Amino acid sequence: MCGIAGFTITNSVINPMRTAELMGDRIRHRGPDAGNIYVDDKVAFVHRRLSIIDIEGGTQPMRNADGSVVLVFNGEIYNFLELRVELENLGYAFTTKSDTEVLLHGYEAWGKDVLDRLRGMFAFVVWDAKKNKLFGARDIFGIKPLYYYRENGEFMFASEIKSFMDHPGFKPEVDRTRIPEYLSYEYIPYENTLFKGVYKLLPGNWFEWTPDSFTTGSYYDIRYRIDENLTLDEWADRIEEALSESVEAHQIADVEVGGFLSSGVDSSFVIERVFHGGANIRTFSVGYEEEKYSELSYAQSYSAELGAENISNKISADDFFDAMPDIQYHLDEPLPNPAENPLYFLCQNAAKHVKVVLSGEGADELFGGYPNYTQEDHIANYERRVPLGVRRALAATAEKMPHVKGRHFLIHGAMEPWERNSRADYVFENEERQQYLKDPIVDGDPQLYSKRYYEEAADVDPVSQLQYVDMKTWMAYDILLKADRMSMAHSLELRVPFLDRHVLEVALQIPTRYRVKDDNTKIALRKAAERHLPERVYNKPKLGFPSPLAEWLRQDKYYNMVKEAFQSDIAEEFFVTDKLMALLDEHRTGAVSNMQKIWSFYSFIVWYREFFGDGERARCRS
Repeated sequence: MCGIAGFTITNSVINPMRTAELMGDRIRHRGPDAGNIYVDDKVAFVHRRLSIIDIEGGTQPMRNADGSVVLVFNGEIYNFLELRVELENLGYAFTTKSDTEVLLHGYEAWGKDVLDRLRGMFAFVVWDAKKNKLFGARDIFGIKPLYYYRENGEFMFASEIKSFMDHPGFKPEVDRTRIPEYLSYEYIPYENTLFKGVYKLLPGNWFEWTPDSFTTGSYYDIRYRIDENLTLDEWADRIEEALSESVEAHQIADVEVGGFLSSGVDSSFVIERVFHGGANIRTFSVGYEEEKYSELSYAQSYSAELGAENISNKISADDFFDAMPDIQYHLDEPLPNPAENPLYFLCQNAAKHVKVVLSGEGADELFGGYPNYTQEDHIANYERRVPLGVRRALAATAEKMPHVKGRHFLIHGAMEPWERNSRADYVFENEERQQYLKDPIVDGDPQLYSKRYYEEAADVDPVSQLQYVDMKTWMAYDILLKADRMSMAHSLELRVPFLDRHVLEVALQIPTRYRVKDDNTKIALRKAAERHLPERVYNKPKLGFPSPLAEWLRQDKYYNMVKEAFQSDIAEEFFVTDKLMALLDEHRTGAVSNMQKIWSFYSFIVWYREFFGDGERARCRS
């Protein structure tokens, strides 16, 4: 695990070695164990290492025998031992025991096709000197990040955007046109970022740069291939087998591996599989000082049942707010998900004891764990029973009604699935946003940004479409982003066994009725888990990470903290501050909860202050 960065040599870079050093220093938290640089007359690569496998070897940037191919790599390849045997049979000699060298020779042997053989989480870039090109790729889920910038003849890449701040050719500027999408989704749901000229390499994609061209493409397509021939018990068998094998693979390390444990089925099943396989690991849990929001007792109880040591910590409101500048800085772009704050402290505590942890992210998207999937299932059943003309008439009537129970259901029942995507108005609905923004919205309906993903999955049912969209957006840009950044902020490697090619292949074949039905979620996964977990665990409803934030925002201390931000020069530059204050004051009275909306603006302001404001924490030092 590590941080990577690099750039092509241009006239803007007077001292490439120093620029590379500074870019690496910026992401030192991703790899504090070692840092190395490669520079020639065309490119510069920098690598920060967190030593997990082959601690003594595996130094990067890594070069092949004649020095014509140079690699920087962030992540883990879990099938590297099998690939190594295959490459040795092809005549490649190895000087380390690392997965990095397997990836390097794999590129030499198979070129772009090496991507079809990799099982793991990764982002890597290769400099192929003979072909005068850079080639890079990202894992199929987007577990590991990779950004690039190409403006004014410059090309650079990095694990985190902040690394660009130390390149003299990078001009940091907020892309104000993207703020409306941020207010709807709480992230930018496509390649762009809130930094002008900075793009995400999409999950499952590769890029190729030459002095004359830049191209990207996909090497892996997530496709549902539903198999109706198996029973629920048989699907449970397949899930159990695939997850067990994945958990075993995800424990490969030359350092101690721990595990995150909440009160729910996902992390509990992962930890149980570790113990079922004969290993014993320490578990880590986090909660709030407010007991009604804390579920530590559930995790501690199950950990004791397994015979595992559980190390827990609690966080206070002061902890939560005081960490916000550091959290938003590490995220690179503002992310107003309150769950990232306890995750930050969970990772901080775990990093005192281990270098690697297993976690349960991804199970909800793969196996159908969110309430909006059951809502979509209800609408799909309604659509099958009621003709479109009748549904449209009922929707037209409902639109004229007050906001009563069932109104949205009738309105959504006359829409296309992409039009009612709940993630597109997760924070603000389309028509709400303009009243808070200084700039006019030019790009229209936020639903359109996820329409392309619905079209890519047009051959499956609405529930499967929504899961596909979540895998492409919510999971990559929210769930996995905060998991990567909060763990890496504390130099901790977080591994996600549910997000494995073999587990995904099973999930993509399960009939919808074994994922979601009526108000039941993750049906097949829970069936597999019930054989091994207590009923209170495998049947626990999805709670996310409940937060006391809504209550805190009504307390004077934290109300005033947010009020100060809402009346700041930063807020005045982007937002209608009177509207922000009305939102905050309405929440304070308790008449309505505006917590998520308030937190979206507050997170943006804190983020902006870190990168562009008084602290100028990310100021270029070149």
